Amino acid sequence: MIKGSTRARTYRAIYRLLDRVSPVPFDCGMICGAACCTAIGEEDMGIYLLPGEEKIHDRHADWLTWNTQSTDEYFFPESWHGNVHWVRCNEPPHCPREMRPIQCRTFPLSPHLTEDDELIMVWNDDELPYLCPMIEDEVELDPDFIRATHTVWKHLIRDPLIYDLVKADSQVRTEGAVAVTGEEIGDADEWIEI
Repeated sequence: MIKGSTRARTYRAIYRLLDRVSPVPFDCGMICGAACCTAIGEEDMGIYLLPGEEKIHDRHADWLTWNTQSTDEYFFPESWHGNVHWVRCNEPPHCPREMRPIQCRTFPLSPHLTEDDELIMVWNDDELPYLCPMIEDEVELDPDFIRATHTVWKHLIRDPLIYDLVKADSQVRTEGAVAVTGEEIGDADEWIEI
């Protein structure tokens, strides 16, 4: 397993902070049938845990299925050597919300490092096997959620492995990625300031 420098207590604090915010003031899964949690056809929905995030999860809990995948077989930064944890919810969309992985909690945003190494939050532009109405319609997100998500990622990228992941994702992000302000990322004046 790859070993990050983020401690379990840091992950617990991050989870507590993100427990207090939500992208919108209602359960966004109600508008799309929880598309981000639910398998579509043969698609096996799951998520990679960040390095060290597994420290606060119980591998014997019945709500998650754990798999190990090699960083050599998937697109991970060159600094990532070994295996990563990939988890899948067994009864989507019914999971213990307080234990959702960070990348579930901060969706529909993604961290992005600019050419000047400034951290900004952008709409998640990953190729997804579903459409997220919040992304498609660029729904106005709760400012507290945006701030909390930015704060979380600011702490997380102190871990060199997570920094490398965010940097690599930022480098491959398409020119058409859209910042939370709704503007294209091309101009620094249009990035969200937090």
